[in-house]
Amino acid sequence: MKAWRWLPFLLTALMLVLVQAAPARSAEAFVPGFEDLPLAPGLEAVPDTGVTFDSPAGRIVESYAAGRMAQEDVLRFYAATLPQLGWTAETPTRYAREGEELTLDLTRKEGVLSVRFSLSPR
Repeated sequence: MKAWRWLPFLLTALMLVLVQAAPARSAEAFVPGFEDLPLAPGLEAVPDTGVTFDSPAGRIVESYAAGRMAQEDVLRFYAATLPQLGWTAETPTRYAREGEELTLDLTRKEGVLSVRFSLSPR
């Protein structure tokens, strides 16, 4: 009968061990300044480069990300992802949604791909 008294303590200890051993899930990264624009895998936001401005015509957002990856991979990611978020592709680097235009400007320098995300009213 005394062994049953230890059962709650053993279960609690076991749960703590399992919680600590579980792999941490990383939160999906978003492009700074955009609440619903995911950052393509392999890109990292460039700190302190973004600008956000609300105008009477709508919001203006500019943000940068960079990484050592292929331009085609970035374009493929956004071609698959943005339509699910309500964006319509006008070109592989320009999308429209609800009176806004999102432009992706991609440049490569010394093996690093830089992406400028620009949002403006239409």
